[in-house]
Amino acid sequence: MNVLGYGPHIRQARIEAYKASDRHNTAKARGIVTYITTGSKAEGLTSYLESDVDKLFVTESVICLEDGVDSSSVPVKKTIFRSCSRISYSGHCRLLLEKPGTPICRTVYNALCDDGFGRGLLSSDLFVHQFLRREGRVQHERAGPSTPETFGVLERDTVHALHFYCPSILTRWAARHRYWPSADVVREVVSLGAFVSPVGVKGSDYEHVEWRMCFNTGENVLINNLNDTQVKLYVLLKMVKKDVLQPQKKEVTSFTVKNIVLWIAENNPHSLFHERSLFHWLHEGLYALRVAIDTKELPYYMIPGRNLMAACALDHEQKRSWIATIDEMMTEGPRSILRLPKIRQAIIAHPEPLRWYSGRKIENEMLMLIYMNRFDLGVDEDTDVILQALLRRQLEILLEIRMRMIMEGSRVNDLWSIRNSMLM
Repeated sequence: MNVLGYGPHIRQARIEAYKASDRHNTAKARGIVTYITTGSKAEGLTSYLESDVDKLFVTESVICLEDGVDSSSVPVKKTIFRSCSRISYSGHCRLLLEKPGTPICRTVYNALCDDGFGRGLLSSDLFVHQFLRREGRVQHERAGPSTPETFGVLERDTVHALHFYCPSILTRWAARHRYWPSADVVREVVSLGAFVSPVGVKGSDYEHVEWRMCFNTGENVLINNLNDTQVKLYVLLKMVKKDVLQPQKKEVTSFTVKNIVLWIAENNPHSLFHERSLFHWLHEGLYALRVAIDTKELPYYMIPGRNLMAACALDHEQKRSWIATIDEMMTEGPRSILRLPKIRQAIIAHPEPLRWYSGRKIENEMLMLIYMNRFDLGVDEDTDVILQALLRRQLEILLEIRMRMIMEGSRVNDLWSIRNSMLM
């Protein structure tokens, strides 16, 4: 798995590169928006073009407060909303306007409606729809709170969110008895706070005005504090989801798998997770996934009252088929990983060519991450010596790969196609 790009060094390089990119873009936004990379890119688990880039754009002029929190210390320029979760599904809330800022953000103002009692209520539907159909990019159909976009070969899922100050929720999470994470990590997660994203509960009478509580930055920290075995368990379960179960309507997602791994890590001594125990934990992870599919219940790691399987469109036949498949994998034991195409190809490949190609693939990706951050800094591609050097080295790698491919009988000649294939 290290050869395939899941080793600790390349993971850390990806994590640091996307953190730096977020810092550069946030600085350019001059206090209007904070950029946060989330999902597999922030976790360092996918290469440059392997999957969508998940981005959180957080509006800085607005803050949402949990009920009971004093608002007197909030700067006068900020718009304040008060969360109302008493009649909302767990992990969701409605946002009532407490005080408009000076001035109030245009996208927030345009999303205000009346709650029927003369109070301003922030509509999640009206808010997210303002970010659709923008010029200069290819946009796709809204997916939950996100607005998917295409920039050339890059796919990006963007969620426009608001800060949410909820000390009681985070205090309850921090107070749980656990084996993991450490007290220092728990304090860091609490200090990072929360957000609300514009999506309600499917089928709810108030879906169009409900907002979902999320803890993206804290979850990034948690995943990045898993040990190597726990990370590889997470990767294998994601492969099972994608390549074996192959959900078509997000009945099971990477977020589902992430929560299973976080619960397993919290409830078991950290010393039990080592490279010789990986297949044991894969069996445990498959069993937890089977239970979640069978019962349609999986508590959210940060707010256990929220059931992540509640709204999944899982019919009886599909559920029965998936349970049978998972049962077979659990019976097969370690051989079950041969069902995963990426792992199977690595096992049957000759070690020398695999290591040779893997080294160049990882170097090419590292060069691309450096290029991304130089671009975000706004340097001139024609005069920047670092960009010129990395582009020369990237060309050397691509020419070397193409030569070996030709020697082995391939007719591929397009360096651009080779480059993109290596980044996937």
